Amino acid sequence: MDKEKERRATWVPGAVIVGAGPSGLAAAACLAVRGVPATVLERSDSLAFTWRHRMYDRLALHLPKRFCELPLLPFPEEYPTYPNKDQFVTYMERYAAASGVVPRFGASVEEAAFDEALGAWAVRLAGGEVLMAKWLVVATGENAEPHVPEFPGLRQFAGRVLHTCEYKSGEEFAGEKVLVVGCGNSGMEVSLDLCRYGAKPSMVVRNTVHVLPREMLGLSTFGIAMALLKWLPVQLVDRFILAAAHLSLGNTSQLGLRRPKTGPIELKNLTGRTPVLDVGTLDHIKSGKIKVVGAVKEVTRVGARLADGKEEQFDAIILATGYRSNVPSWLKDGGDVFTREVSDSGYQHTVTEYYNATHTIDNSRSDKQSIEVTSLIIIDSRLVIKTRVTLYYGTNATSGMMTYQITFFKPRDRGDCHPSKMSSWGVGVKAKGTTLDTVKIGTAPPRVYDPACLSTTSGMPSATIDE
Repeated sequence: MDKEKERRATWVPGAVIVGAGPSGLAAAACLAVRGVPATVLERSDSLAFTWRHRMYDRLALHLPKRFCELPLLPFPEEYPTYPNKDQFVTYMERYAAASGVVPRFGASVEEAAFDEALGAWAVRLAGGEVLMAKWLVVATGENAEPHVPEFPGLRQFAGRVLHTCEYKSGEEFAGEKVLVVGCGNSGMEVSLDLCRYGAKPSMVVRNTVHVLPREMLGLSTFGIAMALLKWLPVQLVDRFILAAAHLSLGNTSQLGLRRPKTGPIELKNLTGRTPVLDVGTLDHIKSGKIKVVGAVKEVTRVGARLADGKEEQFDAIILATGYRSNVPSWLKDGGDVFTREVSDSGYQHTVTEYYNATHTIDNSRSDKQSIEVTSLIIIDSRLVIKTRVTLYYGTNATSGMMTYQITFFKPRDRGDCHPSKMSSWGVGVKAKGTTLDTVKIGTAPPRVYDPACLSTTSGMPSATIDE
């Protein structure tokens, strides 16, 4: 920061916390208990803005309240096991008051960068004001911006198109045929809500999805899983949960809801994809009140043409396509740690590309084989890459496209996913005709792509996720 900007900046004690949702309030409250002051910045005009203004009316917590309460203040005892939206907002207001957290509303952060010379974070707000603080806490959540994919022909559709952040109740769609794009928790619950008001929803299921009962034998499925994980490996817990889900829900594949090969908890740990907790939607799918359809190939003026070639008419389209973080747009140091695309329907993944990784293989041959990986694609925390490589077999060299299965030896948790730590990762590379060996990733800086779909765009090698 130059001296002119430094003079204009306002130094604030302790930390600057960006976001006055549950995470931001909890961070401020816990810091206060330890004697660390914090300035909480919120771009909207109220705390818990997403819960207050972007959630549909019938929303309730999918997990029991004991798993969702914030530090230092439990939910009121009179609250039900699964508090509804209004109760959760009231809890947030009580939490802020009890902890003495008073956010600064209407404070939109445009840029945050660490000033090494001053040893502090410079946070620039809309309007030009700059705040300086020793610590920065990013608490804007994964749902900062709705993700609205572009479907061919969407703009010519004569009916109403809205994202679930605008959806409130199925009452306004009574009697209408509605296409719900997305099969995550939001897509499932919106479809159920539409049914209850006499609408006729068709739910687009493009990818595999884990659907679990919210409760098993009167106990929270999530609670059972957490208890078992204290004693058993995640793969074994996944097997138990899936076996119980099959007994409770039946074979969901017969309903058009194919399960991923990876178990629900392991998949959540690896990619962030959350399993769907069923609150009654499956019964309506089984009865035919909710129709499951394939991917949308094209939107027409009066409906949609699906991947199987069938064309159907719809009165409205609701996009349950998830949200994205806006952090990479304003956080200049470490913004690539945050997921660029977040979706409960599995539409988006974070893609990072590294260059100049070299892998030397010795299969006890007289001539060493060397594979020079000119680019290495990292998708979330697991990989199947298709990239251009050069193969050296003695003095003979060939170049072409090959597919590698990558296994990370590190990290053990997602906290080590910062690019600055990735250069020390050990990576197992299994290529055709080779054994599993180790390659050290090159230290060239990564590029993070906006991965709406993992296809060849802007020179990026195509990549697929093996599920």
